[in-house]
Amino acid sequence: MEKKKIVILGAGFAGLKLARKLNNNPHFSITLIDRYNYHQFQPLFYQVATASINASDISFPIRKVFQNSKNVSVRLADVTGINREKNEVETTIGDFSYDYLVIATGCTTNFFGNKQIEELSFPMKSTNEALTLKNRLLTNFESAFSAESEEELEEIMNIVVVGGGPTGVELSGAIAQMKKFILPKDYPDLDFSKLNIYLIEGGPNLLGPMSDLAHKKSYEYLTGMGVNVWTDGRVINYDGKTISLDDGRTIKTRNLIWAAGVMGNVPEGTVKQEELQRGNRLKVDRTSKVLGSDNIYAIGDISSMETPKYPHGHPQLARVAGDQAEQLAKNFDKLGNGLSEDKLTLFEYKDPGSMATIGKRKAVVDLPKFSFSGRIAWFVWMFLHLMLILTVRNKLAIFLNWAHTYLTNDSSLRIIVRPTKKDFRFNLKQYRRFPLNRDKNTEE
Repeated sequence: MEKKKIVILGAGFAGLKLARKLNNNPHFSITLIDRYNYHQFQPLFYQVATASINASDISFPIRKVFQNSKNVSVRLADVTGINREKNEVETTIGDFSYDYLVIATGCTTNFFGNKQIEELSFPMKSTNEALTLKNRLLTNFESAFSAESEEELEEIMNIVVVGGGPTGVELSGAIAQMKKFILPKDYPDLDFSKLNIYLIEGGPNLLGPMSDLAHKKSYEYLTGMGVNVWTDGRVINYDGKTISLDDGRTIKTRNLIWAAGVMGNVPEGTVKQEELQRGNRLKVDRTSKVLGSDNIYAIGDISSMETPKYPHGHPQLARVAGDQAEQLAKNFDKLGNGLSEDKLTLFEYKDPGSMATIGKRKAVVDLPKFSFSGRIAWFVWMFLHLMLILTVRNKLAIFLNWAHTYLTNDSSLRIIVRPTKKDFRFNLKQYRRFPLNRDKNTEE
């Protein structure tokens, strides 16, 4: 019996979990396509950016996950289009046919149409961007020694984070800890009383979707650590040296870190405009099928599913992505066993709570029935994030780094890695000597 072909676009939380749940399923052959050959654990990007952990500790080779798989193949490519009439995905290494297509390409940074901010700021939605930001922060202080005026020194020593969600809050707290414990020892010739950290949030509260306790405690923690928190301020312009807000306030800085929002990462030319809604997300029904399609599904941050509990779509969280992937895998198994589509299970997200860490022994946790903060919340945050790490080796590496940092208030990962002049070029002709769909993808 010929297996049905499932093509999954994206190896983030949703795409990778779906492929793992369907691993060695006798009904399907799976092709997992991603532009990177590794899975990225996004919640800890800020720790890579602040030199607390290695990038390799939160990035896992995708092929290693499926070394013993009989039905999952991994391909490294960019998606360029979807031919719905032929049921084919068009990529930079060729076309892949499918019976079912799953779009799980996640989200990307939303600059809200401001091209200047997009060009001059530092986002943090990938391992590459986290490493770029780490290099920027470290080289920034090296350049302070050559500042030719007080104005130039002010621009160098002001660090601005835009966006008061978990990423912005956690990153601001981590930089504040560097300022207190690490930077004065690394750079004894610099006066770090002149280092100012700003966190700008467009709404009235930090961690907006969380509880009042989270709003209050995150503000108290950050201001107590020396972070200048500005709420109700929207950044409208940045020229590389000065940030301008809509209320007239300005900040001189050469370091603008953009964590103000996300939008669906839709591969260009792959979907119809009417299938998208606010946030560049694909409208799906409660089985994760894209509305108006017959065999295309979307899960994770790229999807927007209206349910009774979430009439405006689910939050763009790793837990939601994983739960949607698990449910879709079960539904695919039902289809593989001959059940009709009206027998598929409808998805509803059960919110286990949310959390954010601000600094050492400082965190906030919202559970369905109560909220708490402080030392216990911090340990809960660390434990749960450690459990989500994919491999035992990576769990151990991160735990040891955390333990060392906790005991010493220091780390040894502040290495500036500069790119070389030689650039890796993917040899398309050499790669295409081999069949694209072989071994695991076809079985009679």
